[in-house]
Amino acid sequence: MPFFPINTGIDLSRARERPNRPGFSSQGEKQRYNPTPKNPPASIQIKNRRKRYLELHPEYFSPALELADPLLYDRLIRRFQTSSEREAEGRQKGHSGTLEADLERAEAKMEALAHPDPSSLLTYTRGPNGEILAEDRDEIPSSKQEGAERWRYEMEMRFVKGADDEFEYSVVDECEEYDDLTEEQEKYFDDEEPEWIIEEGESKESLKGETGIQDF
Repeated sequence: MPFFPINTGIDLSRARERPNRPGFSSQGEKQRYNPTPKNPPASIQIKNRRKRYLELHPEYFSPALELADPLLYDRLIRRFQTSSEREAEGRQKGHSGTLEADLERAEAKMEALAHPDPSSLLTYTRGPNGEILAEDRDEIPSSKQEGAERWRYEMEMRFVKGADDEFEYSVVDECEEYDDLTEEQEKYFDDEEPEWIIEEGESKESLKGETGIQDF
């Protein structure tokens, strides 16, 4: 029998009290990794549904959306329009729509001049002749396409944040049809259990415990 000096052995009672290794239980068994929940938080799900709605309804970005921010529309869209394009847009809006947009734009300029918004992309000052002049706080779009992309981005962010007071968001937020199809497919396949293809003459019992690796 081998001889061990005193106090050189292992205290099994203390070993049991040691903290578990990461990923292992107190019995030494490997613990199952719990992934993050498959369903996103409600706030993220709502934003995803709103983005999906805009993808399916591009008509949301019609010229009538100018009223959402007349000043920004003026700097990003109208400044690049030709006279014929403005006339075509006016016919699309109608006389009352065009008049409303002009009034909203004028009132917005007066409001911005009297009460500047620190978060606004534009500021306004009085010119030497009393006219209202716009000053960009950010880079001015250099092309019509860049201006349109910037306008669409700003309006999309506005919609996703829920800042469109005239839109009934519950129609989108509570509708599962606007969930991302790709996410639903991934969730479906994650929930599916693997199935074996059983050849004729084999039984399900004979396949239990197989790993799918061929034995030689």
